[in-house]
Amino acid sequence: MIKKFTFALLASGLVLGASACNTVKGAGADIESVGQAGDDAIN
Repeated sequence: MIKKFTFALLASGLVLGASACNTVKGAGADIESVGQAGDDAIN
């Protein structure tokens, strides 16, 4: 249950972060950061 909530929270953050990003390089860094956080939360 907590993992699902964490994943939903991270996915929401990804969407909001990607929409706020102004450059392709910044978007890549944001996506990588959220992916790493999601991986850490699952493991």
